[in-house]
Amino acid sequence: MSDNTVTAGTATGVGPVEGSSVYSVDNPAPLIEPPRKRTKKSPKSTRGNFEMYGWLFMRLSGVVLVVLVLGHLLIQLVLDGGVSKIGFAFVAGRWASPFWQVWDLLMLWLAMLHGANGLRTVINDYAERPNTRLWLKGLLYTATVFTILLGTLVIFTFDPNIR
Repeated sequence: MSDNTVTAGTATGVGPVEGSSVYSVDNPAPLIEPPRKRTKKSPKSTRGNFEMYGWLFMRLSGVVLVVLVLGHLLIQLVLDGGVSKIGFAFVAGRWASPFWQVWDLLMLWLAMLHGANGLRTVINDYAERPNTRLWLKGLLYTATVFTILLGTLVIFTFDPNIR
């Protein structure tokens, strides 16, 4: 054996590799490409720190949502008598208080933005064509804005004396 040859499994703790037991300058180890190699179809990374802020938002909003949702479930289902007590009068009484309006508004906004950000990530990962990505994100953003605006309108304009 020459000086440039290393036998697999010697001194490195690496076991033998299928198909070849000797590596050398003439017989190098196989090249393993990264699993997500950028292609012409990959979106260009021109967003700066937007993805980092999106990642951070997902973590923080998730923690706040857990508190809001568990508090909501505890109050609605355990302390206020269960599902059978929830009705129009219950909601009217609850939304008479600005505290509960803000609680439900925060829950709505954070849940919608958290979900939209997650779906945006899925669209970026799986929609290969830029045109498809554009349309899917457009639909997502439209649905998110519509739901947030409609929910906010309902929470703040709810009238228990409707006839």
